[in-house]
Amino acid sequence: MEKEAAQELIQFINESPTNYHAIQNIKRELTEQGFKQLFSGEAWHIERGGRYFVTKNHSSLFAFVPGKGDVAENGFKLICAHSDSPTFRIKPAAEMTVEGKYLKLNTEVYGGPILYTWFDRPLSMAGRVLLKSDNPLKPAVRFVNFKRPLLVIPHIAIHFNRTINEQGNPLSRQKDMLPVLGMINEHFEKDNFLLKLIAGEMQIEPELILDFDLTLYDYEKGCFTGLQDEFISCGKLDDLAMVHAGMKALLASQDCDGTKVLAVFDNEEVGSGTKQGAGSPMLRTIIERIVAGLGGSTEDLHRAIHHSFMISADMAHALHPNYPEKHDPTNHPVMNGGPVIKLNANQKYVTDGDSAAVFATVCRMAGVPYQTFVNHSDMAGGSTLGNILLSQMELRGVDIGNPMWGMHSVRETAGTQDHDYVIKAFTTFYNI
Repeated sequence: MEKEAAQELIQFINESPTNYHAIQNIKRELTEQGFKQLFSGEAWHIERGGRYFVTKNHSSLFAFVPGKGDVAENGFKLICAHSDSPTFRIKPAAEMTVEGKYLKLNTEVYGGPILYTWFDRPLSMAGRVLLKSDNPLKPAVRFVNFKRPLLVIPHIAIHFNRTINEQGNPLSRQKDMLPVLGMINEHFEKDNFLLKLIAGEMQIEPELILDFDLTLYDYEKGCFTGLQDEFISCGKLDDLAMVHAGMKALLASQDCDGTKVLAVFDNEEVGSGTKQGAGSPMLRTIIERIVAGLGGSTEDLHRAIHHSFMISADMAHALHPNYPEKHDPTNHPVMNGGPVIKLNANQKYVTDGDSAAVFATVCRMAGVPYQTFVNHSDMAGGSTLGNILLSQMELRGVDIGNPMWGMHSVRETAGTQDHDYVIKAFTTFYNI
């Protein structure tokens, strides 16, 4: 079984505790491979044979390689994924004391995590810190990762809730899910404690900090599991597995006539309606600038979009061994069976017969198996990036993803072989 790609994925996720860190790691990898960073507020000078990327909000990234052919005739080949995962964001004025003995932090739930999976685990904090600069409209940005177990969300003992293992035990996000940071003692300084903790970790003066975007993450690292290491057990597989696969494919692909794009959006877990999300015009703006930079007209832009194809890459659900009845009777992907084409008659996904045929052909060319997913007809399914992007451009596209268990758990499970499969499929797509 091919494990190298999966091992690299685990390492990538271990080093990417937040969306900000994931983008920083992609930037470093691209830069080392000869990509040049562009900036939205500066003039772009794009050349054929060049390799470029641009970021937004430090949490989304768009990399592209102009094609050798005419952009209007050959269009764009896009792989789109997202950098964010469900978590807990630390609120302002977060310090809360309990009976003068414990210190806990006030947090807000981000996205839709499976709350129970966050209990009784060693947690840490990471994120973005905004610092004073010479320009009041542009604070300096730095990133922090405490890289040690600092917090725990303790579950109440069964002795205080004898029905805890029965149905009907809802959790309060404001009461039950607050993490404990430590004990209060003579060394505790209540005023601006968290600010001073961040400053100490960054080795700067607290007065320099203007604000921060910090979230919690599971401190335990990802690993293989199963009799033959056939599973990946790791947090944030949704959707950093697709991000990593897209990046590896872009770097491994060859020059071709079409322009290759890797788009990593933020905030998919909360609806994508941000300046760095798929609901913004960011991707279309980049495509417009690429066409213009290659000497194309508005007419060329419209023709390029017509000749483009998008893979919306977000993870998929594998057949669950304890709940087979939750799945469609004939379309239930299994782990290590290859990437999954996702379909929905009510158009929750962009896939149709045309785009499914394209991706199936790509998989066959790559020598990779593929599967299909359709929701059980009695259950409503979710949606992802693809349809949101269509509000900006009328792209042909397909929704796909690798099969997994426990989506939105703090610890998810995916197939080891599947990660190698999807990288091969993505690389083949870019090479066409």
